[in-house]
Amino acid sequence: MSNLILSIEDALVMIGNKPFFEDLTFHIHQGRKIALVGRNGAGKTTLMNLITGDKDVDSGKRWVMPNITIGYMQQHIDPKPGQKVGDFVFTGLVPDSEGWDQSYKVQMIVEPLGLHADDDMSKLSGGLLRRAALARALVEEPDILLLDEPTNHMDLETIEWLEIYLQSYRGALLCVSHDRTFLSAITDRVFWLDRGKLKVSPQGFAHFEEWSQDLLEQERRQLHNREKKVELELEWANRGVKARVKRNVRRVQLVRAEKVKLEADQAAYRKVVSKIRLPAVAAEESSQNIAEFINVHKAYRNPETGGDKIILNRFNLRIKRGDRIGIMGKNGSGKTSFLKMLLGEVQPDAGKIKMPKDMTYGYFDQKRAALDPNKTLQENLCVLGSDHLDVRGKSRHVCGYLKDFLFEPEDAWRAVKTLSGGQKNRLMLAKVLANPGSFLILDEPTNDLDMDTLDMLENILINYEGTLFVVSHDRDFLDQVVNKLLVFEGDGKIESIIGGYSDYLSYKKIQAEKKPVPAQDVTRNVARPQPSAVAVAKITASPKAEKISYKIQYEMEQLPKTIASLEAEISAINAQINDPDFYQKDPQAFMIVSARFKTLKDALDQAETRWLELDSLYGFDSEMP
Repeated sequence: MSNLILSIEDALVMIGNKPFFEDLTFHIHQGRKIALVGRNGAGKTTLMNLITGDKDVDSGKRWVMPNITIGYMQQHIDPKPGQKVGDFVFTGLVPDSEGWDQSYKVQMIVEPLGLHADDDMSKLSGGLLRRAALARALVEEPDILLLDEPTNHMDLETIEWLEIYLQSYRGALLCVSHDRTFLSAITDRVFWLDRGKLKVSPQGFAHFEEWSQDLLEQERRQLHNREKKVELELEWANRGVKARVKRNVRRVQLVRAEKVKLEADQAAYRKVVSKIRLPAVAAEESSQNIAEFINVHKAYRNPETGGDKIILNRFNLRIKRGDRIGIMGKNGSGKTSFLKMLLGEVQPDAGKIKMPKDMTYGYFDQKRAALDPNKTLQENLCVLGSDHLDVRGKSRHVCGYLKDFLFEPEDAWRAVKTLSGGQKNRLMLAKVLANPGSFLILDEPTNDLDMDTLDMLENILINYEGTLFVVSHDRDFLDQVVNKLLVFEGDGKIESIIGGYSDYLSYKKIQAEKKPVPAQDVTRNVARPQPSAVAVAKITASPKAEKISYKIQYEMEQLPKTIASLEAEISAINAQINDPDFYQKDPQAFMIVSARFKTLKDALDQAETRWLELDSLYGFDSEMP
C-alpha cells in the first residue's frame, strides 16, 4: 500500500451550531485518484476545506505528513489589471525556478489548455479564467490536488488531454465532477457523501453505480428487518398487560423511540433512492420538416490573421420532426453560430435556410441571458404579480415547480444573483422546460450540474417528443439522449455520425486504422434527398468489415419495393385530386383522399431517408428507385 499522507479521524464538524459531519473518517494515500460524489449540499466543498485546512474540525484529529503540499483549483478569480496569464499561472512557484522549467510547463500544460502566456487575464472569458486556475493548480504539482468541476467550459479535445495528464499525475487527486466518463477514466477510489456519512468504494467511479446500488439494497434489507422487529415489539406494547413492572415500561419507551428513528431512517432512504420524474414533455404539433440548410456558407473575419474563419462551407442538412441531434466540437468551431442560424439570430453569407413560420422554440443559452440577476426566482418564472406559472398547459405554483428542480420553497424569493452556477443552470432549465415548444435547443446545459440534476435532465430529454438539438462535451450525456451527431472540426469541416459519442469513437478508431470508410461528406448530398436530421452520415463501421444482419438485409431488399409502391399510389391519388369535378361529386371522399395523400408523402419521405442511411452504411447495388 502506498504511503498515507493525510487522514481525518472521528471528526465532528459543526456548521451553524449544528453537527454537519459526525465521526467523519477518511484517509488519502500517495498517488491515490479519488472521485468525490454526493448530492448538492452533501458537504463536498466542506470536505475539501477540511483537507486544505481552511476549515478546522471541531473535535477529532486531522493529520498531514510533514512537507506535504496541497493545491486547490481556484473557483473565483479577480484578475489584476495588466496581469498576464503566465504571471498568474506561475505565481507561487519557487522564485529561482529555472527558465527552461517554466517554458517546459507552458508547452506541457498552459498551451494544451488553450491559453497563451502573454494574454491579458482581465480580457479572458469566464471559461478561460477557469482554465487559467486549472493551469496554475497543475503547474504547482502539489502532493494532493483538489479539482472542482475542472471540465466545465472545456471542449472535448481538452477534456481528453486532461484525462491523459491526470492518469499519469504523480500526486494524489481528489476530483468533483458531473462528467461520469471523465471520472471513470481518472479515478481508482470513490468517496461518497451520503446523509452525513462518508462511504469509501475500493474501486474507481467506473464501478460506482453497481457498488452504491449494492449498499442501498443492503440498507433496504436492514430497514425491512428493523421494521418487522419494531412491529413485533409494538404489538407486545399495545396488548395493555396490567401491572407492568418498571422494566416493561422502559421497554415500551424504547420501542416507541425506535419506531420514530426507523421512520426517519426510512424517509431518508426513500429520498436517496427516489429519482425526480417530471411528466413527459410533449411537443407541440409541427410540420414534418423542421429546417433545411441548402448550400449554406458562413464565415467571420479573424482579427488575428486578417483572413476569414469559416464556420459552414456549402453545408446541406435537413432536420425532421423528432430528430435528436448532438453537437460537439472544438471551442470556436462555430457551434453557437450554427444554433443562432437555427434561431434566425444570424444570417448566412450565402445559401438558404428554410424554416416554418409557426415554429416554437425552447432555447437554453449557456450564458443564461434570459435570467434577470436582480429579480427573484419567482419573478423570473412567473408573470408580474403572480405566484403561478403555466407548465405545458397546466397551472403550477412556483414553489412546487421549483421543488422539481431541487430548490427549496423559500428559494423562490431569493435574488438570482445569489445563486451558484449550478443553481442558475437549474433555474434556466426550469424556465426553458416549462414550455419547450416543438423544437428544443440546449447550448451546454450540463455545465455546473450535479449528477442528480443531470439524471433528471436526461430523463426529461429521453421523454421529450419534439425535435432536439444539444451542444455538449459530456460524452455519457450524449450517449443517453441523442442518436445522431454533428462534430464541428473547424474550418467548415463537419463530421456527421449516426449514433452517440460511443459510435463516434468507433468511427475515429476505424479512421486511425485506415480501414475503408465511405468518404461522404455532409456537403455532398445535393443530388439526392437529404436524410432525416443528418445529411448522409459518415458511418461508424466499415460495411465490408461487418456482416449485415438478417433484419437489415431484409429491410434493404424491401425498401425499393416499398418506395415503388408508395410512388405508384401517390401518382394515382394525385390524378384523382387533380380532377376538377372530384370535390363537387364527393366532398367527403375528396377529404379522405387528401389526408391519405399527405400520409403517403410522409411515408415516402421516411422510406427515402432510410434508404439513404442504409446506402451510406452498407451500399446498395443500384440507385434509389
